[in-house]
Amino acid sequence: MAFFINDMYGPPMELTESIFILLMGAAFIAGLIDSIAGGGGLIAMPALLFAGLPPLTVLGTNKLQGLFGTAVAAWSYSRKGHVNLVKLWPVAALSGLASALGAWGATYLPAQWLEIIMPIALLAIAIYFAVRPSLSDAKRPARIGALVFAVTVIPLIGFYDGIFGPGTGSFFMLAYVALAGYGLLAATAHTKLLNFASNVGAFAVFAMSGAVLWKIGLAMGMAQMAGAWCGSRLAMAKGARLIRPLLVFTSLAMALRLLMNLYQV
Repeated sequence: MAFFINDMYGPPMELTESIFILLMGAAFIAGLIDSIAGGGGLIAMPALLFAGLPPLTVLGTNKLQGLFGTAVAAWSYSRKGHVNLVKLWPVAALSGLASALGAWGATYLPAQWLEIIMPIALLAIAIYFAVRPSLSDAKRPARIGALVFAVTVIPLIGFYDGIFGPGTGSFFMLAYVALAGYGLLAATAHTKLLNFASNVGAFAVFAMSGAVLWKIGLAMGMAQMAGAWCGSRLAMAKGARLIRPLLVFTSLAMALRLLMNLYQV
């Protein structure tokens, strides 16, 4: 069985049943991994590229399906008291607005320079979490004030998510742990809400520009929800014992993937 999808950025494409199943499986795994340590884009975006979608459409469709996973993960963490959705909404709004600005830039500006910087940054994140044996679910003293953190670090990462994307969850995690002094579980919970907000902002821009395949994005979104539901429960049950090694692994894997893309390996 096969069906055709239309994309304003390219000719109609045939999507076979096997490719569709691949996309659903990739979305489930992406939701599972992303709800724990971030890095879901490492799985979902290559799958969408493999299906033959143009790069800008990959970004837009990935944001649509990612909305579902991050929403479920954020709600799950909130229900267990790990993040206060009402208290954090102004910070989430900053993340969303900055991501929308980044997505607007992505529709006009090339982002090749990010392909050089991001692998280095992700390697640094992996090394940081690997060599800090004291990291746990316990909160530590913050290095910068909450207001400064909210109006500088959060929008910067949100902007990056809109213009490029891979590794956003890892960057939010690093910021909350290294700068805000959060424990790994609390950092994960806050990361999911801010990542949901940045997905909303970027998705709105991509949708208005027509760079979203709705049927594929919505179908993958359902699979993302299932993966995120499973992953968030695993993270809350295992805490730092699961989050830390998975964060190191996903950061290294994303860095390797970006380097392979950069050098066309």
